[in-house]
Amino acid sequence: MEDWGRKSVVTLALTVLTSSQGLLIAASKANGVKYDYAVTSANCTVETTKMLMSLLALVKIWRTVGVNEDNRISTSWSELWVYPIPAALYLVKNLLQYYVFLYVDAPSYQILKNLNIISTGILYRIFLKKILSGVQWSALILLALGCTIAQLTSGSDQVLSTPFMGLMMAIVMAILSGAAGVYTELIMKKQPKRNVNAQNVYLYLFGVIFNMVAIFLYDYDAVFGRGYFYGYNAIVCTMILNHSLSGIAVSLVMKYADNIVKVYSTSVAMILTTLVSIPLFGFQLTLPFVLGTSVVSVAVYLHYQSKDTPQPPGALTK
Repeated sequence: MEDWGRKSVVTLALTVLTSSQGLLIAASKANGVKYDYAVTSANCTVETTKMLMSLLALVKIWRTVGVNEDNRISTSWSELWVYPIPAALYLVKNLLQYYVFLYVDAPSYQILKNLNIISTGILYRIFLKKILSGVQWSALILLALGCTIAQLTSGSDQVLSTPFMGLMMAIVMAILSGAAGVYTELIMKKQPKRNVNAQNVYLYLFGVIFNMVAIFLYDYDAVFGRGYFYGYNAIVCTMILNHSLSGIAVSLVMKYADNIVKVYSTSVAMILTTLVSIPLFGFQLTLPFVLGTSVVSVAVYLHYQSKDTPQPPGALTK
């Protein structure tokens, strides 16, 4: 009963965070057009918050079990050199999501975000040599088809409802998300006994450094001229907290729940985002969007459900 309750809480938390993520970014735009705040500043604050959360969790472990080889903070470059790569990938991916919202609405973003499952699946196969079942390959194709259907429009002047630039940004974001996730997993698997909070501190530390560089390169006048926190309001602060907590929620899913939780969260998040966007942003439902969302939900379910289905020895290994 306790396990069921814990799983329910984790599922609810991940669903709420996933659903509200796109809505908060869309709501943070001034008059629904542009951002008053510097997106590099917001992203840097997210990385700083996540680093502090990981560091606090690590301090708690130190007080409980003491400092050992698995949870200590190392300054050895031989251990640290692998973290700048995923940190840089996450930097570009996280910044891109703000610019994607200049072209797409929250429901479309929630749909297109699932493209990272495709890039992750392919990269898993190439770099981690993970075998994908026939059902999983079919699910990836179905997922791409569902995302395409959801973006179709009945207008005679254009085929897709999402502008070409927005679609390209979403695809690049999905590729970067998949690459960063696979590379991070490679790092984790090389040191399986290393405490995850210590590894997160390294990753987020480089994330903060790279975001500060991005501020100097792209938003120097905005940040240093108007102030680092210029444009921050209750919505922006809530969005930053949401982004920070999302990573923790995913970690809890891995520890206390299972893959099916991610399926339910993703599917429900698409539905909730759409329903909330109708009164909040005046989003209009279309038949292609409803059909595409349904296809994507089925594809996500098939992809993750098949991970838990035992394969016969030697199945699909060639």
